[in-house]
Amino acid sequence: MSESPASILLIDDHPLLRQGIKQLIDMEDDMVVAGEASNAADGIRKATELEPDLILMDLNMPEMDGIEALRKLREQNISSRIVMFTVSDQEDDVVAALRAGADGYLLKDMEPEDMIKQLHQAAVGKMVISERLTTLLAEALRSNKPQQTSRPDFDSLTPREKDILRHIAEGLSNKMIGRKLDISDGTVKVHVKHLLKKLNLRSRVEVAVWAVEEGLHKG
Repeated sequence: MSESPASILLIDDHPLLRQGIKQLIDMEDDMVVAGEASNAADGIRKATELEPDLILMDLNMPEMDGIEALRKLREQNISSRIVMFTVSDQEDDVVAALRAGADGYLLKDMEPEDMIKQLHQAAVGKMVISERLTTLLAEALRSNKPQQTSRPDFDSLTPREKDILRHIAEGLSNKMIGRKLDISDGTVKVHVKHLLKKLNLRSRVEVAVWAVEEGLHKG
């Protein structure tokens, strides 16, 4: 039995852009646009109603911006993957979005085929970030790091936490990690909390960037 296509909700105040993305997604068998919203408030309402697999949301919208909408969605425990889709490649915006719980950050100037490729990745639970932003993120984390004394210490982790860290570095969600390791995503969440504390890092994005920088994601 084939799995049903991944449902996507588009939240963007530009009708032409939504139309363009919808046309791209309509050509894919395994993705479908479940709904559209032209502002954040309407988007939050539709997200609660539709519970899509993936929400693609603009950062700069009138009345309520994407970061605020993202926080509200996370407060309501919306389990959809949420990817910001924006023209802004400003370090502050990227870091703010990821800290507020975004599962990805894509730039609007990307090629259509790259966009589809990234949406496929996001729909199966992977974290997606436009290529030119990863270096910028690594730099941002490096400059925000406390002094060398509290540098993350990989050896302080248990074998299970090390496994989970490597999967986070691959961009996998808690649910996907749970499936791979045959444990519940609640258990994964607890392990993630512990390893963040041990490594003195603030989010799974920081863990992923740090692990890639250290070459730990290669096993």
